[in-house]
This record gives sequence, C-alpha cells and structure tokens, in this order.
Amino acid sequence: MLQISRRKLLKLAGVAPIASAFSGAWMSRASAAGKKTITAVMHSDLRVIDPGFTTAYITRDHGYMVYDTLLATDSNFKIQPQMADWKVSDDKLTYTFTLRDGLKWHDGAPVTAEDCVASLKRWGRNDGMGQKLMDFTASIEAPDAKTIVLKLKEPYGLVLESIGKPSSLVPFMMPKRLAETPPGKQIAEQIGSGPFKFVQAEFQPGVKAVYEKFTDYVPRKEPPSWTSGGKVVKVDRVEWITMPDAQTAVNALQSGDIDFMEQPSFELLPILEGNPDITVETLNKFGYQTLGRMNFLLPPFDNVKVRRAALLALNQKDVLDALVGNPKYYKVCGAVFACDTPLATDVGAGDLIKGGNIEAAKKALAASGYDGTPIVIMAPGDVTTLKAQPVVAAQLLRQAGFKVDLQATDWQTVVSRRASQKPVSEGGWNMFFTNWVAADIMNPVVNVSLGGRGKNGGWFGWAEDAKMEQLRDAFARASSPEEQKKLAAEVQQENYDQVIYIPLGQFVVPSAWRKSLTGILDGPATPIWWNVDKSE
Repeated sequence: MLQISRRKLLKLAGVAPIASAFSGAWMSRASAAGKKTITAVMHSDLRVIDPGFTTAYITRDHGYMVYDTLLATDSNFKIQPQMADWKVSDDKLTYTFTLRDGLKWHDGAPVTAEDCVASLKRWGRNDGMGQKLMDFTASIEAPDAKTIVLKLKEPYGLVLESIGKPSSLVPFMMPKRLAETPPGKQIAEQIGSGPFKFVQAEFQPGVKAVYEKFTDYVPRKEPPSWTSGGKVVKVDRVEWITMPDAQTAVNALQSGDIDFMEQPSFELLPILEGNPDITVETLNKFGYQTLGRMNFLLPPFDNVKVRRAALLALNQKDVLDALVGNPKYYKVCGAVFACDTPLATDVGAGDLIKGGNIEAAKKALAASGYDGTPIVIMAPGDVTTLKAQPVVAAQLLRQAGFKVDLQATDWQTVVSRRASQKPVSEGGWNMFFTNWVAADIMNPVVNVSLGGRGKNGGWFGWAEDAKMEQLRDAFARASSPEEQKKLAAEVQQENYDQVIYIPLGQFVVPSAWRKSLTGILDGPATPIWWNVDKSE
C-alpha cells in the first residue's frame, strides 16, 4: 500500500504561501468602514461568476448570495416554496407555479414569469438533472406575469426535486436577457433577486469578492432551513478573501483578521479546536464524495480497457489517508450514491474499497494496448480538499505502468481547463479530481458524473453510454422504492464496468469561525450567509 505523509504531500502539490493575503484582508476592512462586515476565507478563490456555467462549488456559493430559486430543500430533504408556490394537476402532467409578491431584481425591475421560464430553460440545457427533466417536458410557458406552467409528456416523479435541488447546478432565477445568453457564453451581468447584491466594482478575481445586503429583498416568513425559508440578512457586507496557504488563514482567524474559514486543513484543526474564541463545527453533516474523472475523448482513456486498468490501480484508503488522515473524518465507501443513503450498495466496487490491486492493474494495462501515452493529470495546490487526490493517483498509476504528467496548477484553472475538448498538446487533459456533496449524488438522475450523453450535454469528460442513459430514464419513471433500488444497483454496476467515474471515498470537513458570529446554519451544500449576525 502506498504510504505518503500529508506534509510531504503539500510539498509535492507545490503549495506556496501568498504574502498579499493579509494586505487584501486589511484593504477589505478599510473599504467597509462603518459597516457590519463578515470576512471569510472560502474553500477556493472565485473567478467564474456565472452559476449556470460551471458546477464548481465556489460558483454555486456565489450563486446563493446573488440569486434565488423557485423552490428549495429543507433539512428533511423536503421541497418547499421559495420564490413560488405550486399545484399539480390530477393527471400529474401539469405543474403550475405562482410567484410570490415582492420579488425584485437588483436593478429594481420586477421579477416576471417570463424571466423564470427563460432561466429554467437555460438551466435545463446545462444541468444533468435539468436535462432529464426537459426530456420529459412538453412545454414551459408564462401565461401571465406571475404564472409559470410546466407540461409533461408523461408523468415524471422528480419535477419538484429537480427545480428545488440544493446544489450544482442550482436552477437559479435571473432576468430573461441574461438567461437567454447564447450557450457556451457566460452572462454579462450579475443581476439576481437574492438576499445579497454582488459588488462588481470591488471584485478582484482570485483575490476578493464582495456582497452587500439587498435592502429590497423580502424574505419568506418561515424560519430558515437549509436553502429554504426566510433569508434574513443581518449584516451589511460579506467579503470573501483568498488565502491559499492554510497556515496563513488559520493565523488570520485566530488573530481576528478574518471571521470565518470554510475548510481548515485537517492537520491544523487541533489548533483551532483549542482556541476558546473559535467554534469548530461540521456544517455539511452528509459530507463529500471525492472522485476521479477521465477524459473519454482523448487517448488513452478513450479505451475502456485502459480505464479498467486505472481503476484497478487506485484505492480509496490511500487517497483518504493522504487527503484527510484522521479516520474520524472519512469513510471508505464504494456506493456511488453515498453511504448511509437509501440507494447505497457496494455492487461493483471490488478492489477499490479493498486496497487496490496493482498486480492486476499491470496485467490489465499490458493487455489493453496502452502505448505509453502520458496521462496529463491536473493537480490544484490551492484547495485543501483537492491537493491529495492527484498526487496519490499519479503514484499509484505509475506503479501500474502508466506514464504520468502531473501538472501543478490552481483549482480555478482546473475549472476552466476541464471544459476544453482539445488535444493535450493544445491545452487538453486526461484526468482531474473533484468532490461532490452528498446532495449532488444521491440518485442516478442528480448524479451528473454518471451521465452518458457524451458531447451532447455530458459533464466534463464526456462519457457516452446509451445503456446508462436508458437506466437513468428507467429510474426516473420508477414508481416504487424497491424498483428504484434495483435500478440504482444496475446503474452503479454499469458505472464500474465502463469506469464512467471513480468514487474515492467520503469525508466531512469542519468549518471554523470566531464566536463573534452567531446564527450560522448547517446545510447540504454551502455556507449559508443569511441569518448570520456579528457582534463587534
């Protein structure tokens, strides 16, 4: 079994402190003089700010600040009204949504049903669960300014769950003019109807993002619960400051230069837990699944035999030991839909959860026709929860006989580069690693990594698998839990047979904040900044 220390891992990942981090924080404080301001270090810097353009979680988090949703998910995984209430026809073919009063865009214009129809259509082109909903949809129309009517071709059991999904890609509502931005282009403005306004003038990509309270926002009356309920903003500003070096960020939190740190490194948690002025708590109780994704368009992973050899070489425990270290925070889990969920099973996981099988990987690779093509693995060094996976995978793949080109980069470059379908010589790639929150993977439809649409709307890596799409359609039509569980197991087996993606285990990451912050909510997807107050 591969042994690699987390300290050595940091060196291999090419992590370097950013000297300007503190100056950035002080500049933010100066700009916010006289206002109640929360300063936070998020899990990644923000560069892509179109929440319909990428599944990156930092962009999703940005989306929740600026935009709102028609429906939302509460802490019991129940769908609740947010911007709209709904009713369903007796034949289950017509869903009618009615916008609530008081909805405004940040530019002062009223939110209309036409805006929301355009937003749903844009989301339905880009999101895996949205695409599946649109497959079953006959029409979406706005008969008047407050009414949205969605008509189905046949009954579909995941309509509300799709529109109220809590994580990437979230069906955020935006003005029609933005929602009609041509496919492949990012929206030109950040105009939403959410509880915060984006301060474009202070945005420094990769350095700082600033949000101010939207004073015209009318919260719902219900108490907040996950992404649902009343989004009551209790501060004037929230500033996200980039500090890629974990030690720098921990020092800033302890000194009071920042108020919140989303993902402290695991090895530094004991320091924060011993500070009486700091709260350490896991906000996302369901945690993350970490995974590896190959590019099906380029050699050598366009060959399923090569993919299977790579699967045999990898194992979850090595990755989790290097990524997390403390078993208190991780779990070996072969379930593509997350362990401890109704659809969890180990079907097909094999050696991945048993420690890997390098010898079998060597034999499989030798028989695959692999010609020694180097595998380009993108290795971001600036995100605590994404440093270990590429480094460990590269060493395991080399042991199996692969040639590996491990390219040190940052996460936002990965987010941009993974969208490229070009050859490696022109900036393409062969493999990257990411994490999904459990809410994003809990069934075959929401789990976009399982999609088999290829270039026709598929997720990065562009796996093409007609059988997988047929199974996902069957799951969407399934009417009983027993039938859903059977189909989910078949989907999981197909995933491992074709190596659509490689689940590498589950983990949770505590957040840390100064006790001057109160009202911080837990959730399935994101740090939630409404309801949070700060005492000076």
